[in-house]
Amino acid sequence: MVIKLKVELIMNSYKTIDGRGANVHITGGGCITIQSITNIIIHGINIHECKPAGNTNVRSSPGHFGHRGISDGDAVNIFGSKHIWVDHVTLSNCDDGLIDAVEGSSLITISNNLFTQQDKVILLGHNDAYTADKSMQVTIAFNHFGEGLTQRIPRIRHGYVHVVNNDYTKWKMYAMGGSAAPTILSQGNRFLAPDDEKSKEATKYENAPKSEWQKWNWKSEGDEFLNGAFFTSSSRVINSSNAAFFTSSSRSSSSSSASDISAKAVTLVPKLTANAGALKCKKGSAC
Repeated sequence: MVIKLKVELIMNSYKTIDGRGANVHITGGGCITIQSITNIIIHGINIHECKPAGNTNVRSSPGHFGHRGISDGDAVNIFGSKHIWVDHVTLSNCDDGLIDAVEGSSLITISNNLFTQQDKVILLGHNDAYTADKSMQVTIAFNHFGEGLTQRIPRIRHGYVHVVNNDYTKWKMYAMGGSAAPTILSQGNRFLAPDDEKSKEATKYENAPKSEWQKWNWKSEGDEFLNGAFFTSSSRVINSSNAAFFTSSSRSSSSSSASDISAKAVTLVPKLTANAGALKCKKGSAC
């Protein structure tokens, strides 16, 4: 099933797109917009070659349509929405980014996906001045960031991001970046650096001098670094006073809550990410 959307697919709250049991591709036109809604699951599909589309009337529900401008050309655009789960999706080669979450979006899980052939991969945060994104909480787990990715894996402006047990394969510029003092906890990830000696660093502190970014909260714990890869941590320690997520191995004794995802040993990453992307399911059999 190949679906070429003339315009964006604008979702409503409490909806699931589930491609299990079929080989579903959304490609060649507008893609998925999640705007000012809640409780969304996108699972088991392929999204690629998304293009800017719009400047026309677009239906957002059975009883409503309105004029929309031109979309950005993202695979999945999350705007002012919460409780979002993008799982077992294969994403590549879109005009803008693969997943954007902006304008107060939060409580997002990006898991078990395969990302390939893209410049800007994941953007979290509208802009540096948009402080409402300070409450953003995102978990990025068990994904395979494969060949042909350049940057923003992810790129965070504000908020709290737990990056856990992902497999990074030879980015072109950098893996994780940030610019407005976000908190990043990187746990149990495998970083395979590119051969280019100028791009070995997995991290990029943007728009801030060292005297400023040293006060941010970026921490690597249990990660594996191959082919010269390295992670530059900030000087502060992530703990219960400056982070909104905790794991069994890193939360303080004063914490009253924990992340739903605890990091596994980095040696398990190949197994954890072996089935990243859309599952090869057949109707009538278990995935």
